[in-house]
Amino acid sequence: MKMLKAGKKAPAFNAVTDGDGKIALKDLKGRNVVLYFYPKDMTPGCTTEAEGFRDAIKNFEKANTVVIGVSKDSVKRHDNFKSKHGLPFTLISDEDGKICEAYGVWQTKKNYGREYMGIVRSTFLIDDKGKIAKIWSNLRVKGHVDTVLEAAQSL
Repeated sequence: MKMLKAGKKAPAFNAVTDGDGKIALKDLKGRNVVLYFYPKDMTPGCTTEAEGFRDAIKNFEKANTVVIGVSKDSVKRHDNFKSKHGLPFTLISDEDGKICEAYGVWQTKKNYGREYMGIVRSTFLIDDKGKIAKIWSNLRVKGHVDTVLEAAQSL
């Protein structure tokens, strides 16, 4: 598993997004990026987290920060998730897991004594020059968006 560190260059990516779009990290230079990884669309914790970013989006924009969600869900699932919850930011479909691997969030998880591979809920704040400013890993959803916003505002 990769261990990324603050101050290092963020791993580059080219990805497909909701709405049959495409996005690359290099296209976002000059803006801060919140790249948040979550396990699955339409699940309670992931919905709460997405709605938190949705509700704070104007404040992120004022801080010159783009919010992008990443999971292994399909583009179609992302489209449904965005539509159902009014999400105003891009969702990356990482079905092949390459971005999850590059950021080290695809890990062994344990639940009720069962081990399986999955996305460990994590957020990366990337500065306007493409360097990782801050990393939150294996986080709790409650209060997380406020913490990330505060960090983005201080860049």
